[in-house]
Amino acid sequence: MSTQSQKSALVVSAHPGDFVWRTGGAVALHVRRGYRVKIVCLSYGARGESQGAWKQPGATLDAVKRQRHDEAERAAEILGAEIEFFDTEDYPLDLNRGLLDRLVEVYREVQPAFVLTHAAADPYNYDHPDAARFAQQARIVAQAAGHDPGARTLGAPPVFLFEPHQPEQCDFKPNVILNIDEVWDLKRQAFETLPAQRHLWDYYTRVALQRGAQGGRNSGRGATYGTAQGMTHGEAYQRVFPMVLEELA
Repeated sequence: MSTQSQKSALVVSAHPGDFVWRTGGAVALHVRRGYRVKIVCLSYGARGESQGAWKQPGATLDAVKRQRHDEAERAAEILGAEIEFFDTEDYPLDLNRGLLDRLVEVYREVQPAFVLTHAAADPYNYDHPDAARFAQQARIVAQAAGHDPGARTLGAPPVFLFEPHQPEQCDFKPNVILNIDEVWDLKRQAFETLPAQRHLWDYYTRVALQRGAQGGRNSGRGATYGTAQGMTHGEAYQRVFPMVLEELA
């Protein structure tokens, strides 16, 4: 249970690998900073995102789901996060009212300081934008006093969209780069719990290096803002709502 003295964060992920590749650094970093981080994994990605698992002799849907559950659970443990599985179908996601109500409950219980979820568009995988819409719809409903009257409502946590596999095709324009150098080893360990998607390990290592190089170049005053000029590994995010500041410098 989160308390007023402990900040928290929420990640809404369509499939098990998504939260590892795209936001594992942010999860591990904020856990290290004392945050409670909860991951909601909407599906096991058993149909569409488990190619390696289906190549095993005698593979069945239930066996693939069990494998992906175990992989994601180990990854979340390495990153230091809680994880809840909604176990809906994938390709396509079967997102219904009951699951929406449960996600609203999660928002209200966790009271996240920020939310991480998928990009709003992805022509290669419609599960991802469906998950993003679902996450943001639940956020809005969780703010509504008339939904389950008397329950604690949600404030207005900022939402950060994490990087899709092919950002140029998804109209993804990052405006936040997070330095994940101090937790890169944990993120890479979490990669290695996902043998069903081994083909992505090196790809997302290259993505982290590319965003690290960009982060160093765009770090402004460097360590003043917690982003060292010499950063090596980064994660890119697109903020949905404007920042509200007292001054720009």
